[in-house]
Amino acid sequence: MRIALLTEGGYPYAAGEAGLWCERLVHGLGQHQFDVYALGPTGTAAPLPPNARTVRTGDVSGPDADTTPGSRVERAAFGDDRASRRAYGRRERRRFTEGFHALATGLCAEHDETSFATGLHALADLARERGGLPGALRSDDAVRALEAACRAPGARRTAAAAGLPDHLAFVDHLERALRPLSLDWYEEEVLGAVDVCHATAGGTTALPGLLAKRFFGTPLLVTEYGVQLRAHYLSPAVADRSVPLRGLLASLHGRIAAETYRQAALLTPGNAHARRWQEKCGADRARIRTVHPGLAADRFAEVGEDEESGDPTTLVWVGRVEPAKDLVALLHAFAEIRARQPDVRLRIVAVPTGEPDADAYLTHCKGFAAQLFPDEAPGAHAVGENPVSFEELGGPEAPTLEDTYASAAVVVLSSVVEGFPTSLVEAMFCARATVSTDVGAVVEVIGGTGLVVPPRNPRALADACLALLREPERRYRLGAAARARALELFTVEQNLAAFRGIYLELLSHAPVRHRPGDGVPFAHPAEAHVPGSWTHQAVTAGTGAPDA
Repeated sequence: MRIALLTEGGYPYAAGEAGLWCERLVHGLGQHQFDVYALGPTGTAAPLPPNARTVRTGDVSGPDADTTPGSRVERAAFGDDRASRRAYGRRERRRFTEGFHALATGLCAEHDETSFATGLHALADLARERGGLPGALRSDDAVRALEAACRAPGARRTAAAAGLPDHLAFVDHLERALRPLSLDWYEEEVLGAVDVCHATAGGTTALPGLLAKRFFGTPLLVTEYGVQLRAHYLSPAVADRSVPLRGLLASLHGRIAAETYRQAALLTPGNAHARRWQEKCGADRARIRTVHPGLAADRFAEVGEDEESGDPTTLVWVGRVEPAKDLVALLHAFAEIRARQPDVRLRIVAVPTGEPDADAYLTHCKGFAAQLFPDEAPGAHAVGENPVSFEELGGPEAPTLEDTYASAAVVVLSSVVEGFPTSLVEAMFCARATVSTDVGAVVEVIGGTGLVVPPRNPRALADACLALLREPERRYRLGAAARARALELFTVEQNLAAFRGIYLELLSHAPVRHRPGDGVPFAHPAEAHVPGSWTHQAVTAGTGAPDA
């Protein structure tokens, strides 16, 4: 089977969980041919296995559309409205105006579920025929059409309140979001030659698969381990924009998600939390299969087999250091724990992210920990030591994840926002008891093998940690149950088995398409491909059967 793997900002050009999952999928399903179509910035590509190749790349995130690799649009066509007018004739401008008006109406109207899809597909048809959308999405015609849709009867109140700065900012954002329409991927020998399009995320990443479904009837599979619409709502950048602009942006991402879910042959969310988001956006339950992301359990096997390992007075937190992880609440909880059991220590082990905001938040947390817990010295002539240590994964104190989890009596998660909690699954592989906040997919992952408390409640977090620290038998029992649950549900093997079956299911329901050069099925008798004397007789008799 030939599969187009649609990626964005990850495989094969970047590290991270998304890229690692793609790598495991491609390596694990060696019987299939993977063509990788990568959206986003490129760089040094990771080595690909023999059954995969990078076919197309398109950086649709740059500041100017005329620098987009893979675009079929000439440089002079982008940027200003005059270039757009030269590139389009009267008929094309009318088609663009009609399509964009339908799209804008679907974004602004209170109750209109069809206009956005109609406009999107009309623009896609125009882009394919004309080699892209040369600057038209940022033209004066687009701004005027958007303004008319915002002022039309039946428009939402937030859209009606938008002013010219909001219109200009939104049109600029819309042009970036729809850049995949102008890529050169929609030809018979490119996306038209694959059996299945597998988008590794929703939103912009799934747009090429959406168009391949329209132009060639190619089945679209969408895997979402983090819902793009939810990520948009939680993005700090959105909070700085005006209310009307936020409303328009939310409508855009919501409409793209709804159309993607409507057209996809199957959706594979990574957890029930993501599944609920998809259903809220109109996804059909009959076309949803929850497939948990697979993690490598082998690296944690040695730790998991030794349930007696670990310091009985050590709490461990592992993850990306960012405000959503609510380390401030964790430190407040630890202050409560220390007041009731002074020998407990807390290790905060950061996973490097390379994001500038992470350093600022980490510095804030270190300063807060220094205020809460002044360095303690056992005697007048000894050097004080803080009970909270801040380490970075790969550093001298925490060389590996296995060593980090092995040192813990209890692994803690204190987030206020969470998707799929990878650190909890890793702790479960290591047979560690866990205390977590009830966010995202935590309850689904933990089941009954750990303690769960409300978010933003340091006292409840402290009580749960103390309960496990003071009951070693309960701690070991929960850890063993957690390991058994993780090995059953969250391994790479179960993930690969699920997608192996899903690919076959999609292909079995897809219509047969004959491409140039393909033979017609059943044109030759089956025995023509079996070695034997009758094979030569069939050839000489003029059947055209190949010599085996």
